[in-house]
Amino acid sequence: MKISLTLEIAKSLMLARLKQTTVAAVGVTFSLTMFVALLGFMNGLNTMLDGLILNRTPHIRFYNEVKPNPNQPIDQSEEFGDYYNIIRSIKPSASRISIHNNEAIVKTLQEDPRVLGVAPKISAQVFYNVGTINITGVINGIDVEAEADLFFFQDYVTAGNYIDLKNTANSIILGKGAADRMMAEIGDVIQATTAQGNRIQLKVVGYYQSGLGDLDNVQSYASIATTQKMLGETASYITDVQVKLKDLALAPSMAREYRDVFGIDADDIQTVNAQFETGTRIRTLISYAVGITLLIVSGFGIYNILNMMIYEKMDTIAILKAIGFSGRDVNNIFIAIALTIGFVGGGAGLILGFLAGLGIERIPFETEALPTIKTFPVDFNPKYYLIGGVFGLVTTYFAGYFPARKASSVDPVDIIRGK
Repeated sequence: MKISLTLEIAKSLMLARLKQTTVAAVGVTFSLTMFVALLGFMNGLNTMLDGLILNRTPHIRFYNEVKPNPNQPIDQSEEFGDYYNIIRSIKPSASRISIHNNEAIVKTLQEDPRVLGVAPKISAQVFYNVGTINITGVINGIDVEAEADLFFFQDYVTAGNYIDLKNTANSIILGKGAADRMMAEIGDVIQATTAQGNRIQLKVVGYYQSGLGDLDNVQSYASIATTQKMLGETASYITDVQVKLKDLALAPSMAREYRDVFGIDADDIQTVNAQFETGTRIRTLISYAVGITLLIVSGFGIYNILNMMIYEKMDTIAILKAIGFSGRDVNNIFIAIALTIGFVGGGAGLILGFLAGLGIERIPFETEALPTIKTFPVDFNPKYYLIGGVFGLVTTYFAGYFPARKASSVDPVDIIRGK
């Protein structure tokens, strides 16, 4: 049978039961709208939440960990060489915190084609002197431009200009929580004391707010030169080397590789932040499960409607078969009805889902914990529309296939005799 004739008959049957056909199409439209909007919204939230940590976390961090010397004197003794020695309460020795020969390490990493960028850093424990009270804190000495390029530092500076750290000597950008505790305004001069007892006066040139309250209460930023001066160290003093890679998946293997080459400790982002990846996967799985459930429910609606249509159109089916239409022709007619419902309803659902995403993206979302976020985040990845469209058509096809198979097996003689 010609395709045009199949479509013409399918059109006539749909128009004869226009109300039921419309209800089925609306069910598909609603399901796909919610599927696309839900996935876009949930994955937008995932990206935002993970970005709070992952954007500020290096893919690989090289450092020297303070730990006890594994080579204890008793292990070097020949007298006890055949014994299993247990030593309790071992205290760390005077180990080097700074990274030796860090310039060569940075150069080696920068020349690696797998590396996107390298940012040296100094982490210094300090006390902020506020009158007679000392407030504990951490000052991170950073290469300002590298930190901005690799870790979006400027996005978290909510007041002041981040580049002032480089241009202004003895300057600091305070964590918002620390600034509130000290009641320090931009332009004020604060005093900090290092663990070694060195004191320095620092000018506040901005506020930093990551959205993580515990960090913002203690963490502040200064230039590497200012931090070295504060600690009384030379210009070669560095405690951390932060690395961003072109491919995040390479972090574990490269961390192990360079740990052995450089002879220092290395942490990769997958190990340090495994809980964030797990949370993201679970939230994404829930989103897909809810969306697919909606599509399956709409498929049952189409199945019921087509079943009723077949029951009510038994006379029509009998006449079609009596005048020469085969069971396969009848099967194709009802599958065409189902796919038409899926195509029209699915297309409308994808369009409405996109518009719903635009609407969600314009809803104000302002909180002190996330100063850089002004509206709800939505991810408009084309993958969601492709998955929704394909799954919508597959669902409607099978919803029409089983009733169509029933219609194709109808014996016109039995129906005419029954009449």
